Amino acid sequence: MAEIARRTTKNNNRVMFLVHRKEVLDQAVKTFNKQGVNPSLLTAGMVQTLTRRVDKLPTPDVILVDEAHHALAKSYQRILSKFPKSIVLLFTATPHRTGRMQLDQIADDIIVGQSIHELTDKGFLAPFRYFQPPDDFDSKLLKRGSTGDFTNESMQEAMSTRIFGHIVKQYKRIASGMQAVVYTYSIDSAHKIAAEFNESGITARSVNGKTPQDMRDHIVRMFRDQRIKILVNVNLFTEGVDLPNVDCVIMARPTASLALYLQFSMRCLNPRPGKTAIIIDHANNFKTFGYPDDDRDWKKAIKSGKQKSKTLLTDPGLSIVTCDYCFAVVKASEVKDGKCPICGKPIKVHEAKPVSDVDLIEASKERQNTIREIVKNDLLKSVANKSVSELHSLRELQAYAKLHSYKPGWAWFQAKRRGLIKG
Repeated sequence: MAEIARRTTKNNNRVMFLVHRKEVLDQAVKTFNKQGVNPSLLTAGMVQTLTRRVDKLPTPDVILVDEAHHALAKSYQRILSKFPKSIVLLFTATPHRTGRMQLDQIADDIIVGQSIHELTDKGFLAPFRYFQPPDDFDSKLLKRGSTGDFTNESMQEAMSTRIFGHIVKQYKRIASGMQAVVYTYSIDSAHKIAAEFNESGITARSVNGKTPQDMRDHIVRMFRDQRIKILVNVNLFTEGVDLPNVDCVIMARPTASLALYLQFSMRCLNPRPGKTAIIIDHANNFKTFGYPDDDRDWKKAIKSGKQKSKTLLTDPGLSIVTCDYCFAVVKASEVKDGKCPICGKPIKVHEAKPVSDVDLIEASKERQNTIREIVKNDLLKSVANKSVSELHSLRELQAYAKLHSYKPGWAWFQAKRRGLIKG
């Protein structure tokens, strides 16, 4: 955006930059100045301020909108409609809104940037490990508010009746010592989580929208200076805020918003040599949205109409369940007639317990790929529930070895010992 602004002002044309958070505005103005944007031809401000002064603003030739998934709001539209001849460029990492109305209402087309996989391969994002509960999250109690996301009251009820793992316990087990940001749903829960960390000897502070600005800035500085390990927040550190040393994200709340989920989960992906980020998902948002780096059909995402986040995945069957009999982790779309596609046993549905203190498990891409291959391969499927003594050919032994990640020579050795091959 800064380079587009520089080229615009270099040609003696005016540019306007719209953003909705002060912290992001301050960072952007510094970047624009560093890039050489002519300040006399730049109008940069928060949409909340500029919308009140729209009749006095100079006409821009180019308008740059940051976090543009918000741009359907009336405050944005009041500005954009005032300058119908301006070129409008909308920027967002998450071009999908909760609800029916999408960005095709204000955009002619979408230019899709590099994927998260590509950015990770090139070192612009850190690789990550993802930990989730072993069972389905009980979402029956969740109700949506006017924003389209779940209400605080329903999240309080849902999270208090079924807690997947204790937050402090799981942090110590999975990400001990890492700088972590915790996302939760209420001021009260934020205070309680911070208190639990401090009682365990892990320095933590909580911040929310009602925290005085000077106090919030002080706490963020302490976190950046690594004087505190855990920063617990309520809907603050999602968009644009620079927190470069976050190595772990803890999601202690569910969300119905794909954009919010991606902002939560990707907060820890700032790269550093040798870094592997940790994402801890206590609310099982993974089952609704897949992995943060899954490929999504963003061209479809900007089209208005009723659509679920899962339908945007290029592989939409990523909702998973665990079989209690063979412990296979399989896609929900592969469960037919309520039976596990691997062993054929019924997939159990568990009733919610008041408190569930369980260890989270790692959602492994390799494991998902193996399960996908098993479901498509009749031979692998046939040996999945057998013991070694029940295998009667080299092909079956090779399939069994592949399924259990045995060394290449294992199948040949077993077959030779049983006389299944000669020589």
